[in-house]
Amino acid sequence: MEDYPQGFRFSPTEEELVCFYLKHKLQGDREDMDAVIPVVNIYDHCPWDLPQLVGERCRGDELEELFFFVDMQENISRGGKPKRLTPQGYWKAAGIPALMYSNNNEIVGVKRTMIFYRGRAPTGIKTEWKMIEYRAILGQPPRTATMSDVQLQHEFSLCRIYKKARFDRGFDRRLSAPAAIFAVPRAPEPPSPHLQTVPEAMAAQSSSSHPQAVPESVEDSSSLQNNFWDVCVPLWDWADMGFDPRTHKLNC
Repeated sequence: MEDYPQGFRFSPTEEELVCFYLKHKLQGDREDMDAVIPVVNIYDHCPWDLPQLVGERCRGDELEELFFFVDMQENISRGGKPKRLTPQGYWKAAGIPALMYSNNNEIVGVKRTMIFYRGRAPTGIKTEWKMIEYRAILGQPPRTATMSDVQLQHEFSLCRIYKKARFDRGFDRRLSAPAAIFAVPRAPEPPSPHLQTVPEAMAAQSSSSHPQAVPESVEDSSSLQNNFWDVCVPLWDWADMGFDPRTHKLNC
């Protein structure tokens, strides 16, 4: 992290993870890929031990997310199904796999969410650790395709691991323009003719045998505050107390 300014975070979108990082990893045409996202068998480790295994370019900073490539062929060859057991727990799928779409509404991959449990099934204890597994697909299926229509690539998957309690933002949130940072103040709306100012409300109370309450919903609170102090009468006379308004001192 010495080459990057303070506050740098590696925070790619889901489309960038699949269409750039996972794509180039499967093609094998980027030698520097492991410096950002290394190949790690995450199932040999508990999630709280994984921060020390992140890519070289992402070390030395407090990480919110962990990214790893997982060799699916090695994992599946051990028993025909992906191994999700760890030394102290297991990853359990939450829901079913879902198709991923690009900004152009093209199908680019498949993702699946998992939750880490301590212990062994079926008595495992649910934790705050979550993982999203991204898989690439072969070819370009039509936009109307379903899960049964796509064919997955089995060489590598890309896993994003994070702790739910510390990570609450959307994965694909982006500021589209500087205007998104600085809010433009809106013009004040004209007051409703049905609302009374404080002096009007006080006059209505004095002329009616049944006093009316001042409305609770007021659009311009600052103007009401000014009107309030205009009609207030102090309980004492500053001149009688020897107060000089020119010097703001008491003449004792």
